Amino acid sequence: MSIALSVLYFLSLLTIPHLLFRKKHPSATLAWLWGILLFPFLGALLYLAIGTDRLKRKRLHRRASFTSSRPHRKNTDWANPSLSPGDAALVSQIARLNQIPVTQVDDTRLLPDADKFYDALLIRIAEARHHIHIQFYIWRKDATGDIFIKALVAAAQRGVKVRVLLDEVGCFFVPASYFKPIVDSGGEFSWFLTISPRRQRYLLNLRNHRKLQVIDGAIAFVGGMNIGREYQGLDPSVGGWRDMQIELTGPAACVLQESFADDWYFATKRHIEDECYYPKSFQAGPFTTLVVAGGPDSIHSPVQKSLLAMLNHTQKRIWLTSGYFVPNSVTLTAMQLCAARGVDVRLLISGKSDHPILLHIGRSYYEELLESGVRLFEYNAAIHHCKAGVIDDDWLLVGSANLDNRSMHLNFELNVLIHMPERTAELAAILKKDYDSAVEIKLDKFRNRPLRQKWIEAIVRPFGPVL
Repeated sequence: MSIALSVLYFLSLLTIPHLLFRKKHPSATLAWLWGILLFPFLGALLYLAIGTDRLKRKRLHRRASFTSSRPHRKNTDWANPSLSPGDAALVSQIARLNQIPVTQVDDTRLLPDADKFYDALLIRIAEARHHIHIQFYIWRKDATGDIFIKALVAAAQRGVKVRVLLDEVGCFFVPASYFKPIVDSGGEFSWFLTISPRRQRYLLNLRNHRKLQVIDGAIAFVGGMNIGREYQGLDPSVGGWRDMQIELTGPAACVLQESFADDWYFATKRHIEDECYYPKSFQAGPFTTLVVAGGPDSIHSPVQKSLLAMLNHTQKRIWLTSGYFVPNSVTLTAMQLCAARGVDVRLLISGKSDHPILLHIGRSYYEELLESGVRLFEYNAAIHHCKAGVIDDDWLLVGSANLDNRSMHLNFELNVLIHMPERTAELAAILKKDYDSAVEIKLDKFRNRPLRQKWIEAIVRPFGPVL
């Protein structure tokens, strides 16, 4: 028995060179190293299950071979001459960070709850003429899910090309057979497949968290919403739910189409390259738009660096909301420096969370942010799952990425940043209402929180880099 344990312990230690060669952030490396050394069997197994990012090089190779041949891709070094020099510099910087072309929208519509989003998407599905591309992290097998299955079946039956792509971890309890009516009607369905023994993928920790829907290459929806009755506040076990999706029309839909096409290719090895999926009929829209697509397929952390660029750019205010808040040291420092410049930095976090441990980790950073002048709010009326923001009076941000390590480095995420003062004012009014409905965290009161709460925060904080 002792020999067997010694062999197992030695095998566990073999994961350490793999960990060191991954070149993770030092805090994450140390956290996993201690886990492997202190809990040699469990720590090594957990690391292999959720600590690796082997998808990086495989996806980069496939993505490069696919996108490099697309004739409609544009130069990323572009800026609208009507923008201020500062805004033009931000556009160029974020486009280069993401290696995604600067684009434009003709118009946008904010959809600040599930009912509005579902109604808008169902109308666009009913009006679709050529194709419907649907991507979600979660799709529940419930009455709401049934409605969308029927709508997509009807579209496929009238000759519209329907493709549905879902994350297999997010939809863990939903069988593929649930989507069989779509396939039987001529549509296509696939899991994103980061867990696929047949393809030698065992990447439980890498998930496609994007929520993207593209209709006829001209209309797109992006945001934080999934499909299910809980997002409508109809699940008593969950309660109320606050979220955000944005509908946009114009050339940006083609750029977002590329995001779907890349993910579809990774999942199915089938290309979506025909020019009919990337219409050229519309002129450049008046509102400059940047697509931020991050994930473990990029070594440049575009979501993280784009956030840093926004924090560095803003002059008057940056108001943010995030369902989960687990900042790394870079994000923390950037927010502190931004507030120190006199910028109105506000962050709303859901105080009612479906992952309470993340709330406690986030709270462990409150004091140092409050001391720097950052204003923090906790929303307790419902689960506040919205990922959105306004930068000064001109830019609005909507997407799927939270302010946590998972969204910055591990998940496949998708945000849009749009220069549109009118819509920015509309989103600012929505956020202002949420801030007013939330509890603002005050420094003096927070310092006097119960000792038990301080202990919980101190215990869970070291797990932040690996969650």
